[in-house]
Amino acid sequence: MSKPLSPELTRKYNLRLWKLLIGGLVFFALFIVCIGFGLFGEIPSFRIIENPKSNEATEVISEDGKVLGTYFVKNRSNVGYAQISPNVINALIATEDIRYLSHSGIDFKRTFTIFAYALMGKKQGGSTITQQLALNLFSEEGRQKNYLKRIIQKFQEWVIAVKLERNYTKEEIITMYLNTVDFGNQSYGIKSAARVYFNTTPDKLSVPQAAVLVGIQRGITRYSPTRNPERALTRRNTVMALMVKANLLTKQEFDEAKEKPLNLHFNAATSNDGIAPYFRAALKSEVRKILEERSITKNGIPYDLDRDGLKIITTINYDMQVYAEEAQREYMKILQKQFSRSWKGRNPFKGMELQIDKGMRMSDRYKSLKLEGKTDEEIKADFNTPTTLSIFSWKGNIDTIMKPIDSVKYYKLLLRNAMMAMDPKTGFIKAWVGGINFEHFKYDQVKTGTRQVGSTAKPFTYAVAIENGYSPCQTVPNVPVTISNPGSEDWTPKSSGTLPGSITLQKALAYSQNYIAAYLMKEVGATAVVNEIKKMGITSEIPVVPSISLGSFDASIFEMVGAYGVFANKGAWIQPTYITRIEDKNGVVLYDSKPIVKLAMNEESAYIMTRMLRGVITGGTGWRLSGKYGINTPIGGKTGTTQNNSDGWFMAISPDIVAGVWTGCEDRAFHFTSTRDGEGANSALPIFAGFMKRVYANASLKISRADFEPPKNGVNVELNCDLYTKPSDQEQTELDKKLGF
Repeated sequence: MSKPLSPELTRKYNLRLWKLLIGGLVFFALFIVCIGFGLFGEIPSFRIIENPKSNEATEVISEDGKVLGTYFVKNRSNVGYAQISPNVINALIATEDIRYLSHSGIDFKRTFTIFAYALMGKKQGGSTITQQLALNLFSEEGRQKNYLKRIIQKFQEWVIAVKLERNYTKEEIITMYLNTVDFGNQSYGIKSAARVYFNTTPDKLSVPQAAVLVGIQRGITRYSPTRNPERALTRRNTVMALMVKANLLTKQEFDEAKEKPLNLHFNAATSNDGIAPYFRAALKSEVRKILEERSITKNGIPYDLDRDGLKIITTINYDMQVYAEEAQREYMKILQKQFSRSWKGRNPFKGMELQIDKGMRMSDRYKSLKLEGKTDEEIKADFNTPTTLSIFSWKGNIDTIMKPIDSVKYYKLLLRNAMMAMDPKTGFIKAWVGGINFEHFKYDQVKTGTRQVGSTAKPFTYAVAIENGYSPCQTVPNVPVTISNPGSEDWTPKSSGTLPGSITLQKALAYSQNYIAAYLMKEVGATAVVNEIKKMGITSEIPVVPSISLGSFDASIFEMVGAYGVFANKGAWIQPTYITRIEDKNGVVLYDSKPIVKLAMNEESAYIMTRMLRGVITGGTGWRLSGKYGINTPIGGKTGTTQNNSDGWFMAISPDIVAGVWTGCEDRAFHFTSTRDGEGANSALPIFAGFMKRVYANASLKISRADFEPPKNGVNVELNCDLYTKPSDQEQTELDKKLGF
C-alpha cells in the first residue's frame, strides 16, 4: 500500500496543475487574440461583415411584382425575416442548433459533447447556425479538409460568430444564414430554393416543404429531392421528428405530414429559367448600356448584373406575357403542320445550295469546328456524318441520329414567330415573345430582327393622305398607277386580287388594295410618307421610293408597334418602354425612366385612322378576328404579306393594347407555297386572337372593351362608309378566293 503524499508534495503538484491550467488558458487566450488579429489567416473586419461578397442574383421583376427570371453566377436572391415562413425557422433550429436563441454564437455545451460522442465512435456537428453563417460568408474555399487547417478555421469561425452575435439580432443572423446557404440544383438561399423545388415563395413554405429544404443541409447530393427522393423523404421525416422533440410541432401534425409525398414542383435554375427569356436577354444588354452611358457605378466599379443583386423593375405584365407565350405555342403547332403539308411531294431545297451552305456556316457547330482548326473539307465531312443530335420540335426536344447538314435543312423549314404588345397610352411594353424557343434559337425577332413589313406599311401612306384632306369615303378608280421614280425606272405596282370599279379609301385599306395605296403615294409623295414614318418612331432605313407605300422596307416589331401606337394614342408617339427603374440590392434607385413623347400627327387624323383600321376587321382582310375567333370588341388592325409569302404580319390597335405579330422562316428564300396559308391573316392574326381571348378572360387586367375616344371637337369628314358592312362567312370566303387570299 503506497504512502499518502505529504502536504508539501500535494501543494507542489497542485501548484504545477494550476500553473499548467492557467498557462493553458493564457496560451488559448493569446491564440484566440492572434486569430482575431489575423495572424493565422485574414479575419474580416466588421465593415466587411456588414457588406459580405455574396454573388447575389439580379432579379427581373414584372410590373405586378413577380420575378420573371434572374441573372446569376450563383442563383441567390435575398429576403427579409418577415418573408420567411416560421416553419423554416423552426425546422432549422430544431435540426441544426436547438439552443440557438440562448447561446452567444458558440454553444460550449454542444462543443464539449462532441468529444464524448467521438469516444463512442459517433459524429455530431458542433457548429452553431452563427458559426455556419460565418463559414458560408467568409470562407470561399469552404470547409477545410486538412485537420490542422480545419482546427484553425474552426476558431476563426468562433471569432467571427462572436462578432456577428454582438452586432446583429438573432432574427438578422438566421435570415443571413438562410440567404446564403446552398440548397443544391443551382439554388442559393431560401428564396431561390423555394422557387426551384416547390415553385413558391419562402413565406408560403409548409412544414413538410420546409423540412425537405432544411434536410438538404445534411448532404446536398445525398438528400437531394431530385437525385435521391427516397432519402430526401426519410430525412424530411427525421427533421419533422426533431421539431416534435423540440416542441415546435405537435405529434398529430407530424403523423399527418409524414405520410405525404414530397410533392415537388421542380423548376431547374438556369439563366433561361422563367418566362420571357428573349425579353430578359434584350433587357440585360439594355441595362448594361444604361449603366455605362450614365456612369452609374458602385463606388467607381461597374455593376455586375450576375453578382450584384440588382432589382430591374420592368413594364412586362406577368399574366399577359404568359398568355402571349401560350398563344404562340398553341397556334404555331398548327401552322407548322400547314407549312409542312404545303411542301408535301415537292423539293423545297431545289436550287437552294447557297442558302444551305450559308446556314451551315452560321451554325454553332461550324464555328466550333473552325476554332478547332478544321479545314472546310473536314467540316463538310463532319456535317455529312450521322451523329446524335437534340432537335427542337413542337412536341418537345427529340434526341436522334442524323447528319448535321440535315439538321440545317430541317431548321430552314421551321417557322419562326415573334410578338410584342404595348399600352399605347404609356408606351409600356406588356408582353415580348422574341422567338419560338430560346434554348435552340437565341436570335430576338422583336427588336434585333427586322423583316419586310408588307401591307402593314399602307396605313402610313393613308395617314399622310388623311392629314392632307382626303376622306375615308372618297372614291378612287381601282386601276393600275404608274409613278415616276427619279434616278430609276417608273414604278407600277402589281396586284394579285383587285376589287373592280371605283372604291372608297376605307374599303381599299380594308382589302389592302395595292393600286389605291400607289395612287395615294403619287398624290402625297414618298418624301412626305418617309417623314411621317420617321415621326412615328421607325428608325430603320427607309428609302425615298414609291414602293414603300406597299411595305418594301424592313422594320422590327418593336418599331412597328410603337408606330401603330400613334393611331391609338391620339396622334402622339410615345417611346416604347420596358424598364421603369433599376435598384441596387438595398433598394436605392439607380435609374428611373422618363417617357419620351412627341406629336406625330393631329388627333383628328389619328382618330380617322382608328376607324379605317377597324374597317379592316369588320369587313376586310382581318375579318377572321371577329368572324372566326369571336373577338368582337373595338379593335383595328392590318394584315401584311410580303412577296412569295415569306413574311406574315398582323398589327392590331385598341384603346389599351397595341400589338404586332410576325411569322416566317429564318431565311426568306423558304416560304409558304400559297397566299391562303402564308398571308398574315392566317400566319399571324390567330396568335393575336389567342392572346386577346386570354387577356379579356382575366378581369383583373382591366383591359377596356370600349371604343376609341373621338376628338372633343369631333371630325370634319364622313366616316361611316363601308365601315361595318361585314359580309357573311360564305361571302367573305368567296371574296377571299377572288382576291387570292
